[in-house]
Amino acid sequence: MSTPAASATLAASLSTEDANIVARASVWSKLARHWGVRIGGAAMLLLTLIALAAPLLGTVDPTLFDPGSRDLLPGAQGEITTLEGESIKHEFMMGSDSFGRDIYSRVIYGTRVSLIVGLACALVSVFLGVLAGLSAGYLRWLDMPLMRVMDGIMAIPGILIAIALVALWKASLLSVIVAIAIPEIPRVTRLVRSLVLSIREEPYVEAAVSLGTSTFKIMFGHILPNTAAPLIVQGTYICASAILTEAILSFLGVGLPTDFPTWGNIMAEGRVQFQQFPHNVFFPGIFLAVTVLAVNVLGDGLRDVLDPKMAKKV
Repeated sequence: MSTPAASATLAASLSTEDANIVARASVWSKLARHWGVRIGGAAMLLLTLIALAAPLLGTVDPTLFDPGSRDLLPGAQGEITTLEGESIKHEFMMGSDSFGRDIYSRVIYGTRVSLIVGLACALVSVFLGVLAGLSAGYLRWLDMPLMRVMDGIMAIPGILIAIALVALWKASLLSVIVAIAIPEIPRVTRLVRSLVLSIREEPYVEAAVSLGTSTFKIMFGHILPNTAAPLIVQGTYICASAILTEAILSFLGVGLPTDFPTWGNIMAEGRVQFQQFPHNVFFPGIFLAVTVLAVNVLGDGLRDVLDPKMAKKV
């Protein structure tokens, strides 16, 4: 039979690593129980599977068209002209556009573009924002010049910066990602800087400095890991914003070229005949709304679990 003293000794012998394992298990348990994380995560998983399986789910090449099958209603039968010039019978489950292209296949392949743009923009902006925020928050001599540059970028609406950058470069997937990611960098920078200014005053950071630990190790070994939770949440919001911005750019005609099927340019091509053929806008619009909603719901769930102020209520 264990005594209170023995129990206390056993508890004191638990290593920091064991405590971290217990803490991580608790976080994963909360994430698994949170309905926002469940619903948002399941929706994003489904959309990711659709994007990966687009060649299997798409009934035809999204660029194939037939002038005789223009503006067909959902479920109508028509023909598609293959690259070899052969006409084949085809069912247009979501109808066809004014060029006779299958909207269903274009919407399915558009899922790929939107998710690639959203995830890539989130990764690029978070990576560069972390570097700038860590430098501004910990290296005082860099704080003023870096933050003034970020304030200058934030003074211009993000959509205008994106339009200007895409107009300067040749329209491509890479140029669109960079153009959308740049306006998001200052937001990540300001978030990381505020966290670093608080964390750098913690006793364990001061102890590391007094022991002569290198600046690089303090920044990336002691401070950066403690900014992970807010950055994950911020990354989900950037992903949703990037998907919307890409759709706006494509809708305005300054995003990806029309040979890239995206939800934005599908809706742009269908807006002229919206009253007669609303399905040209309706189906890509539904996919866009569901994707952005799923990412935001997932982000809200992650914030509820990972934010210490909100986690107490979960």
